[in-house]
Formats: sequence, structure tokens, C-alpha cells
Amino acid sequence: MTMAQAEKQIHPIPPLFDGESRVLILGSFPSVKSREAMFFYGHPQNRFWRVISSLTGAPLPVTVEEKKALILSNRLALWDSIGSCTIVGSSDSSIRDVVANDLTCITDHAPIERIYCNGATSMKYFSRYIEPRLGRSAQQLPSTSPANAAWSLDRLIDAWRVIL
Repeated sequence: MTMAQAEKQIHPIPPLFDGESRVLILGSFPSVKSREAMFFYGHPQNRFWRVISSLTGAPLPVTVEEKKALILSNRLALWDSIGSCTIVGSSDSSIRDVVANDLTCITDHAPIERIYCNGATSMKYFSRYIEPRLGRSAQQLPSTSPANAAWSLDRLIDAWRVIL
């Protein structure tokens, strides 16, 4: 696909949090598979759910309901740094015309203590657009994306322990 085939996409998935959420995890923008599933980390090769399940000692969630329950029962929250952008497929490197998400819809209603970005792209847009408005910093974690093949599942789990 070329940039001529890039499409303007609006983030279709609402943030996942409740009044007990303490840790916010931000991806960059939902992949094609996640947009189709209408839920976060929908690509079967993304290691996010394996990492969270390993860290929490919970069984690997399969359904969207199981995934929501796993996140909320561990006082986590999920969303993405980007609210809309022009993107080719799921390619982070093709992202243009970014409009960031307004995280106050979460931070005004949940006692978020820490914010983590899942990968460099999420961190880049958080730092550029969100941090100046929100006045809060985030920490970058290694991406759970299958594109981050340099990180084994064990290394990811070890790096991600800080969320607990």
C-alpha cells in the first residue's frame, strides 16, 4: 500500500476504565484487526494479552468480555494516544495528520497514578500532544506488537512488571 492508499481513520474503541483504575496503558492507534474486533490488541500475534495474563496470574483471556474483566479487575485502564489519523493499514510508520485523544475523559473519572505507553509510537504522540495539555508524564514500555520481534515474550513480561 502506498500513502495514496492511506485512509483517514477515527478511533472506534472507547476507553476502558472504571472508578478503580490506577494504571493507564496507552497504545498508539488500533490495528486493522483491532478495529475489526472493536477492541484493543485484536491481532492474534500481539503479545499484550499474554503479557498481562502472565503478570496477573490470570488465564489468557479469549473473549472481549474476558479481556475487559482482566483489565478492570487489576485496576488497569486502556486507550490509545491517537484519536484520529491518516494511516496505511496498521503501519505506525505511515501515521500522519494526528489528532490526539483527550485523556481527561479518563483522568477526571479514575484515580490514575501512572501512565505507560506501549511502544515508541504511542510515547511519541503522548509526549508531543498529550503531556503538554495533561501536565502528566508517561513511561515508555517495549511494544507488545509482533513488529517488535527483538523482544521475546519473557523479556516483555520482565519489562512490563512495572505496571503492577
